Amino acid sequence: MKASIKKMVFLFALASALSACADMTPAQRHTATGAVLGGVTGNLIGGDTGATLGGAALGGVIGSQIK
Repeated sequence: MKASIKKMVFLFALASALSACADMTPAQRHTATGAVLGGVTGNLIGGDTGATLGGAALGGVIGSQIK
């Protein structure tokens, strides 16, 4: 029972998060994508919170410059 409730909450949160991106401009989408990819890469390389935040910040800046 608990597992199905967790799955429902996760799916609801995922659907809400994805629907929030529906009316973003291309620059906003590129910035968000760069931040996510940079955060993941920073965590994989550094393995701590500082590296994750630094990677997300750098990825967001790089993503915002993509045309």
